[in-house]
Amino acid sequence: METIARVPKPQNEPVSSYAPGTPERAALSAALARVAAAPREIPCLIGGKPVITGRLVPVVMPHDHGHTLAHFHAAGVPEVHAALAAAEEARRGWQAMRWEDRLAVFLKAAELLAGRHRAWLNATTMLGQSKTCHQAEIDAACETVDFWRFNAEFAARLYEEQPESAPGTWNRLQMRPLEGFVLALTPFNFTSIAANLPTAPAMMGNTVVWKPAESQTLSAHVIMEILAEAGLPPGVINFLPGHGPDVVPPLVKDARFAGLHFTGSTPVFQSLWKAVAENLYGYRGFPRIVGETGGKGFIVAHASADEDALLTAIVRGAFEYQGQKCSAVSRVYLPKGLWARLRDRLIDTVAGLRMGDVCDHENFMGAVIKQTAFERLSGVLADAQADPEIEVLTEGKSEGDVGWFVPPTVLLSDNPTSRFMTEEFFGPLFTVFVYDEARYGDVLTLVDRTSPYGLTGAIFARDREAIAHACQALTFAAGNLYINDKPTGAVVGQQPFGGARASGTDDKAGSAHNLLRWVAPRAVKETFDPPRDYRYPFMQAP
Repeated sequence: METIARVPKPQNEPVSSYAPGTPERAALSAALARVAAAPREIPCLIGGKPVITGRLVPVVMPHDHGHTLAHFHAAGVPEVHAALAAAEEARRGWQAMRWEDRLAVFLKAAELLAGRHRAWLNATTMLGQSKTCHQAEIDAACETVDFWRFNAEFAARLYEEQPESAPGTWNRLQMRPLEGFVLALTPFNFTSIAANLPTAPAMMGNTVVWKPAESQTLSAHVIMEILAEAGLPPGVINFLPGHGPDVVPPLVKDARFAGLHFTGSTPVFQSLWKAVAENLYGYRGFPRIVGETGGKGFIVAHASADEDALLTAIVRGAFEYQGQKCSAVSRVYLPKGLWARLRDRLIDTVAGLRMGDVCDHENFMGAVIKQTAFERLSGVLADAQADPEIEVLTEGKSEGDVGWFVPPTVLLSDNPTSRFMTEEFFGPLFTVFVYDEARYGDVLTLVDRTSPYGLTGAIFARDREAIAHACQALTFAAGNLYINDKPTGAVVGQQPFGGARASGTDDKAGSAHNLLRWVAPRAVKETFDPPRDYRYPFMQAP
């Protein structure tokens, strides 16, 4: 029995408050205690079955790195080959399944996560990635649910879109999956991105090999558990935790490699693109390469900006989740008069930000993700202290004995093209450049040309002409541009996310544009009464 199905209309998942006395706060507290109580052992998951390698790698709390939450079994070359075989075995059955049945798996997963698995995934994200409850809620719970619900509707729209047919013919467009497997490489900083990168291609009928970031493996494994409970067939997504150099090269070299879905650093993405190019003649086709990489998020304020809104956007945009967002505020351009009024307020506000254990809900910040990030960022702060062009406006020092804590830091630069205005540091620091308000147009040009990135940025102004001027001048400076709001926190279905330049391929996660990258459309023309003579009317004799 056939039917034309309609996907339930998606709505963005409401954000729970976790205020004292609320049910969600009690449920989260219980889940945090369970996650912290006993370390888990995380296997590879290949063809739906756990695979034990014996090469155990610890997962620790960044804010209490003496506390081990889990050990994962690191994949190697044998597990890669097993995952490829499992993906190939599952491919025909999965792509042949009706699209409604495929999408139903992810819609069910969204319901499971929105309900009884919400506290569990949030707790693993908080402890494993050092996120506050609010940052975990908007990421691990709400955005993941949104990806699964909205992507289901976007997929249905793609299937529904059909070409015109001339009289006597019927034209159809079939959205085939790619011929091969998709490799998903996901970052530590967003559980929702880790959930979306393997599942978006899978929704469109592809099978996937997924290598999560080592420091995000705990919450990644919970995602796999939710998908299994939702009915995802074995082998559709194969889970290979491990070290990138051990896992990625044999996958990229395989002839069946059909696509890369990536979020991470720009240098890593560039190296992967180079590896794909070097292996190009060995593939069945041209692989789809989709990547979201680095950023140097900016705020540029006009003299007419609302000072309170601007201050809030700077602090939240720069320091939420310790600045470990590709969209984080990293450079701020302020006119002299506004800076004179805002400087002391900004310094006092940053000095009052509490940093510590994310289970203490009075803390605004947790720790950076791992020791190498802590050491790198501590080095950046030391360089700033020694740079004659930089004034460090806030006090504080890195403390790594218990957790990898890097203090929220505000820098002031006289040089608008210094490394502190151009490089991505991926931590809780940003740099201010003060300009003459009469040179607003010149500063917009400076913002556009200073950084190699083009991911996020924000304009603050009440003067409409100033806003219009900035929108035009910054056309290519940001794939996500915000007016009078912080340049972080894109919402699925509302602000499709992604940038160009050194920030990636701008394929807009959280939209149909991204899903279109994971299909190979086939046009089918059927003629009901085809011609029976090769000659055309113009060929007749007069």
